[in-house]
Amino acid sequence: MTTATDAHASRQPTDAAAPDRGAVVIDAVTKRYGDQTAVDDLSLSIEPGEFISLLGPSGCGKTTTLRMIAGFENPDAGDIRISGQSVLAAPPYRRDVNTVFQAYALFPHLSVAENVAYGLQQRRTPKADIRERVSQALDLVQMRRFADRKPTQLSGGQQQRVALARALVNRPAVLLLDEPLGALDRQLREEMQLELKLLQARLGITFVFVTHDQGEALSMSDRIAIMRSGRIEQLADADTVYARPSSAYVAAFVGQQNFFRGDVSDGGTTVVSAHAVVKGDVPRLAGAPRGEAAVRPENIRITAATARAGTAEVNRAQGELIGVSHLGDTMQYLVKLSDDQSLIVRRPTPDAPSLRIGDPVSCEWLPTHVLLFPLDDAAEAGGYIAPPTN
Repeated sequence: MTTATDAHASRQPTDAAAPDRGAVVIDAVTKRYGDQTAVDDLSLSIEPGEFISLLGPSGCGKTTTLRMIAGFENPDAGDIRISGQSVLAAPPYRRDVNTVFQAYALFPHLSVAENVAYGLQQRRTPKADIRERVSQALDLVQMRRFADRKPTQLSGGQQQRVALARALVNRPAVLLLDEPLGALDRQLREEMQLELKLLQARLGITFVFVTHDQGEALSMSDRIAIMRSGRIEQLADADTVYARPSSAYVAAFVGQQNFFRGDVSDGGTTVVSAHAVVKGDVPRLAGAPRGEAAVRPENIRITAATARAGTAEVNRAQGELIGVSHLGDTMQYLVKLSDDQSLIVRRPTPDAPSLRIGDPVSCEWLPTHVLLFPLDDAAEAGGYIAPPTN
């Protein structure tokens, strides 16, 4: 890990009692690399003490945005304000932020305590204050008993805690985290997600978290900014982006979806695809000739079918069961509708039907569980690749 305060100069003084300390405002910021626009006229206001995630696939501009807040990159246009002050002219070490990266970059020849103290030493903090603040930082991440160990004697999760302590010891107004859990295994990553959220709630400082992992963003964030091509596609809390995504792109990136493409009918409430007639409860596609409908796997009911239906029924599709997976508290079924489309269905394990590979099955869902979107040929994100246009 490297931090914005591992430098030989100190920050500008900050009034810790200021009501806007930790507020971040990104105002119409653009960043280009040659003829490529990484961030495109982006505006975002982050409240003091908020945990916000920048979520999106590689190349969407999330890390570039974080690096501009930190001062490692300069915008070509727009302004960035931290705690009410523009920081465009301020180098990284004069910004009231710290950054934690996926690569912790701890000094291997220094102990845990010495790693955490390094930034304070560079700022010529009095030794007594260093000892006290290092102890406090290590207590925050439950690492004081490892203070004398070298980084090579620690696990990946322990090294991550040390990296956090080194960032927090300087008491920044804003902590920037760039994919900090990416190098950890799944179980440890989930444990650290909980610890990070608890730590942020305890400290009350602003966290700006960059990730491509939807689970991380959903589990920790007060709000999520889902990015696409250098812009924010949707900014909302986790419940909203999951249940009411603003576009097919967001719907596809946050959780899994089953998508159907086809002609729009019934005044904008229905998409007629080659595999199903999918009807929603709101006319969201009024006036659109074609669109796509999405249904989440957990909202589909699956039962055995005696025979394939001759005609398509509203909100029902029939196919062949080609896969069954036990996911612990959930059973997942893969249903082949045709050579070019299948459905994913998930049911709670206690209520999951007993079905065998090769069985004909029927899948159905309610109109209230249908999301309707205008056709978006460019909306390919996460595991979603839109089925072929019929």
